[in-house]
Order: sequence, then C-alpha cells, then structure tokens
Amino acid sequence: MTTPKQSILKSVPTAPSGDDAGVEKLEKVSRLARQIAKQLGDESYSPSLVTGITRLFEFTGLFLTGFVIYLFYVFPKIGFVPYYIATTAAAAGLAIMVFQASDAYQLQSLRSALRILPRMLVGWTITFAIMALIAFFLKISADYSRVWFGTWYIAGSCFLVIGRQFIAFAIRRWARDGTMERRAVIVGGGQAAEQLIRALEQQLDNDVRICGIFDDRNNRRSPPVVAGYPKLGNISELVEFARLVRIDMLILSLPLTAEKRVMELLKKLWILPVDIRLAAHSTELRFRPRAYSSIGSVQLLDIFDRPINDWDSVAKRIFDIVFSLLGIVIFFPVMLATAIAVKATSSGPVFFVQKRHGFNNEIINVYKFRSMFADQSDPTAKKPVTKGDPRVTPVGRFIRRTSIDELPQFFNALRGDLSLVGPRPHAVHAQSHDLLFAEVVDGYFARHRVKPGVTGWAQINGWRGEIDDDEKIKQRTAFDLYYIENWSLLFDLKILFLTPIRLLKSENAF
Repeated sequence: MTTPKQSILKSVPTAPSGDDAGVEKLEKVSRLARQIAKQLGDESYSPSLVTGITRLFEFTGLFLTGFVIYLFYVFPKIGFVPYYIATTAAAAGLAIMVFQASDAYQLQSLRSALRILPRMLVGWTITFAIMALIAFFLKISADYSRVWFGTWYIAGSCFLVIGRQFIAFAIRRWARDGTMERRAVIVGGGQAAEQLIRALEQQLDNDVRICGIFDDRNNRRSPPVVAGYPKLGNISELVEFARLVRIDMLILSLPLTAEKRVMELLKKLWILPVDIRLAAHSTELRFRPRAYSSIGSVQLLDIFDRPINDWDSVAKRIFDIVFSLLGIVIFFPVMLATAIAVKATSSGPVFFVQKRHGFNNEIINVYKFRSMFADQSDPTAKKPVTKGDPRVTPVGRFIRRTSIDELPQFFNALRGDLSLVGPRPHAVHAQSHDLLFAEVVDGYFARHRVKPGVTGWAQINGWRGEIDDDEKIKQRTAFDLYYIENWSLLFDLKILFLTPIRLLKSENAF
C-alpha cells in the first residue's frame, strides 16, 4: 500500500521560487488542494465510527451471551419468558453506559486492552450489582434463575476479555494500513511544523494521516514543502479545503508565546466542525492533565472539540429517526389536508424545494409546502417575505403562521439532511439589507458546525420569520451558538416539545 505521504508527494508540482510569482503559486496551491481532496475521498473510517461500532459489538455480544444461556438453560425448563429477554437487553445497555462513563471507549483505551480490562470488569460487576439491587427492591429476584445470572456474569467477563483483545489487534492493524485514520492538517509551517511531523512519524500505531500544511506566510518564511508534506494554501483556503473532504483535526504548530497569531487563527478556524489542537511538545508550560490529548507520546493542548461528536452523534441520529417517524405518523392527516388545500387553491406543485446551507456549509435541498404563487416563488430568498406580502397565497398565510409549511422537513430529518433540532438552515443567498448573513455576523458559519434543524432554540425564543434588521440575525446566531455549546438530548427534547406551543404564539411569521 502506498503511504499517505507518498501519495501526496506524487501530486506536488514544482512551485516557482520567489515572491514575484505569487499569483501563479496561488493557482497551483489551489489546484493541488483540490487534487489531494479528490485523492482522499471517503475510503477510510474515522475513529468515531470505529468506537461507535465497538459499542454496538459489545452490546450485541453481551446480549447474545445472556440470551444463549437463557436459551439452553432456562427455556427448556419454563419455556418462553419475555422478561428475561427485556432484562438481558436492559443490562447490556446499562453495561455500555457504565463503560462509557469510565472512558472505556476512548481510542487510547481501545488500543490498550490489558490496561483497560480491570476497568471493564469493574464496570461489568457494577452492572450486575445494580441489577441485583433492582431485583431485591422490586421483590422479583425469585423470578430469575441464579444459575443463569451467575453464568452470564462469568461468560460476559470472558467475552469482554477476548473481545477487547480482538478489538485492540484490529485497531492497531487498521491504523497501520490506513483503514482507520484521523485526518489532520498542520496549521503553520517552517521548523515548528517539521519538528511536529517528525515527532508524529516516530509514534507506533499512529492513526493520524497528515493531509498537508496551510500557512498564511509566504514561501520565504514558510517553505512550500515541510518534512515531505506540501503547503496547500493559506488559512482562508483551509476553510474551503475542510469543506471538500473529511478532516478530523487541525493541529496548530505554533508556540504558545505567539498568543496574538494563535488567537487570529482560532478566530478564523473555530467555525469548522473539527477538533482543534495546539502542539505542546515544544513548550515547557504545563496545564492540568485533562487539558491534553496525545498521539503516542506527542502531547496536544485541546483548544476546541467538534460538537456533538462520537457517541453523542449516534444518539442524536437515533433520536432524529425515532421522532421523525413519530412526527410523520402523527401529522400525516395534517400534511395530506395541506397538500390538497395547496393544490386546490393555486396552480403549481404542492412542494417548494429550496437550497440551503447544511452541515459544514454543504448545500442541501429543504422541502416545504408551497406557500407562494408558483410564478412568484423566490428560491434564492433574496427578497424576504414581509407582512401582507402579495406573493403569499391565502392558504400560504395560514400554513406559514402555524409552521405547517415546515412539516415536510420531517422527511429531510429522516434522510439525514437535517436534524430535528438544531440551527435553522438559511437559504444560500439570504440577506439582510443587501448583505449576506455571513457579512453581517462575525463567525456566522459556526452555526454549521452541527447539522441544521427543523426547529431550534432561536425559533422557540421568538427569533424566527422576517429578518428586516441586522440585530435579528445577530440574535438568532447567538441563540444557535448557545445551543451548540450546551447541547444534550434532554435539551433537544425540551426544544421539541416546546416548539408547537411557542410557534403557535409567534407573531413574526408572515
């Protein structure tokens, strides 16, 4: 297999030297970045996906272990008993939550099976202790076979010991052959970047794949190739590059003493849905241990973590699927009646499709019931809908005010374009006083670090509808960023159940 560095270097063009060839160099860097983005594709798996699969593997293994023992020992004696199946599934799920709470699904833990096994076995013991306490207080312990209970504990322990050894072996192998990798970009070139890259290359079972270097400095201060890796462009181009291909991590190879430059870079980069780390291997400053992550012995200072990542993203996706299906079932009669009313009262299609910004600034198609006359629809949203807008049909006024026009977005959430709860997606060309929203609000695109939602924290707090002054989009963005920083499933649930109450009272939708 060709190493990542070799595959990148094959595409490096000979860059002209000197600052007098600035335009030509910029064009070649941009072309090179696109070439590398195309090479990277999506052929590898991110560590977050691997850890998610590990959780599913261990849940399934623990459940099947208990079920098989029930099948061979309990079933022949008392026949089919549903509560055994329910108890087995509940205990397996509880064990996964206990393992999660003890950081057993961190990548470093998965790599080191022997080091994490005591914690795993303690977690499995705690799970059985909780089961025993519940059975005691509910006075149902006599309903369960003690042989089944004890045998499952021993068999589950054996499964965890063997399973973790297998997982550790698989992860080390996947890291070596590139099947599993964290894609990283180095921000800042020169000697500091070279030292960082050399240190990373010396780590055994390194799962980090360096995709290139981005630096605002010219070639005299920051060479076009550092330690065999090409400089792909400046920081603005990095933002676009991270939207072309999956990037998991940005590593700033700058000294902590360069505080002003670090802050300038973070102001540009925090809008991306990636982990941002500051190389700490060359500084003598020390922070609390939990402020660091590491790649082998190379320490990195954690600056920003990707929001709603890893297991949280899996839980949120399950939440979206379950409640989207529930919403479709509950509101199907309303959607059917709306479709008939739209079609009967004005010519044109029932649905209106609009291009909006999705996760990481991707363009998605969002579905709505058509609320405007077909020949006056505005897919670009350059002209916002105002009170008494003649473009809106009589039926459209009602479904816009009650947000019934948004109901088809349950299907967007089911497909995965949207989440049920999140920052509302805005049309690509939406404006405030002839300025794009990104030109009005500093850090506007940070809203796109998570998947946009059918409803959101800003909407239930009254920030919806027409944006006729800059303050409205600023407030909407502020509420969206608060949601991202404080996300939890309970927060999503709160927003979801408050939505019909708050939106029916809204006076801002026309």
